[in-house]
Amino acid sequence: MTDIVVVLRAEDAVLDFLSVLTPPPPGDDSARPGGDAAPDDPPEVHVLLADRGEHLLMPPAMPLAERLALLAGQVREADESAASPGPGALGDALARAAAGRPVRVWTHSPADNRRSRGRVGHDLATALDTAPPAGGATVWHAVGYSPYLQFVSELDRPLGRGPVAAKLDFVNRHARHLLESDSPQHLVETGRVPTTERYFTAGPGERLRLFALLASLDDEAAAVPDPWEFASSPYETERLDATTAWIARFRDPGAGPLVEVGACEGALTGRLAGKGYTVEATEPNPVFRTRLAEGPGSVDTVRVHPQGLEELARAPRLTGSAYLLIEMLYYGQDPELLTALPADLVFVALEPEALDTSLRPWLAASPHWEQIDETVLVRPALETVCGGRAHLRKRGSTGVLLRRRPPAA
Repeated sequence: MTDIVVVLRAEDAVLDFLSVLTPPPPGDDSARPGGDAAPDDPPEVHVLLADRGEHLLMPPAMPLAERLALLAGQVREADESAASPGPGALGDALARAAAGRPVRVWTHSPADNRRSRGRVGHDLATALDTAPPAGGATVWHAVGYSPYLQFVSELDRPLGRGPVAAKLDFVNRHARHLLESDSPQHLVETGRVPTTERYFTAGPGERLRLFALLASLDDEAAAVPDPWEFASSPYETERLDATTAWIARFRDPGAGPLVEVGACEGALTGRLAGKGYTVEATEPNPVFRTRLAEGPGSVDTVRVHPQGLEELARAPRLTGSAYLLIEMLYYGQDPELLTALPADLVFVALEPEALDTSLRPWLAASPHWEQIDETVLVRPALETVCGGRAHLRKRGSTGVLLRRRPPAA
């Protein structure tokens, strides 16, 4: 069996896959998944560097020190342009390295918080799903850097003191500049140098959902329907139901339309429409907007619009009895945009830390708005995602109702 490690950059092969690079000791095949490597026949290892298209071959007899030296020559300065070449190029490179043999492929997690690495894991898996190598391949994803998720892994390899020392020495000798990098993608810090390397396998649907889960609001997040699992999550169900009830306490359906900014696929929109509200639902992402229009947007009392908050503030023509900014002020928007909206009531829901750091300081200094209600919609909870592959802490949500102050006399 041949091992092929596919990483974005050279240092990644050492930081997350050192146990794959390390030849097993004579007579020990326990370190190999499935125990399928004969003790006297350690596997050949190939390393593919996705950002440069480099292919490094490490014969079975090559000592670890020589393998690390080979990788050291490929370490570069931090480069924000480093990226996956795409599923086609990765699939072709893997097929060449496999040369018709059955292979074990080791690569990044699609949910690696370093998006450039997550993209490599996603693209490589996509290539293998579309056109697997002739000899067949099993794919192992490294848990990698995942500060927000705790993963259920199938293969854990604790490193002894010797391999850990070799890993640290590699960084200090050859990648020390990355210890003080300004790049969040390439900075090497403690949490990115594991002493136990953990791996998992996943099917196409799970990999895609993991990739979408870590996306923001671009097309990557829309790669799967309901990427944040609003329809299946008990926490999200509680939050959305509580948000609907909170709005109903202050706004009757007969008071006029509600303008929901960033409606996504309509999880809240549908609840409001079911209570008899007319909703002007806005969603700038075209994929989410299509799903919104085909779901809650197909109801007569819901109208779908393409604007985001910034567009609505620049051209304040969409009027309603209140604006709803529910779990969407997380992306650096200036709260002062609210002042340009054509509404005297604005419902804002945020997790408590974001509320304290962004909205409250602005509100305290604003001559235009006053707070007239604050309601805890849902408290923090631990919850699984992606069918139990991982879990995380959902941070809670608090609703704050703002009312525009009357003009000074």
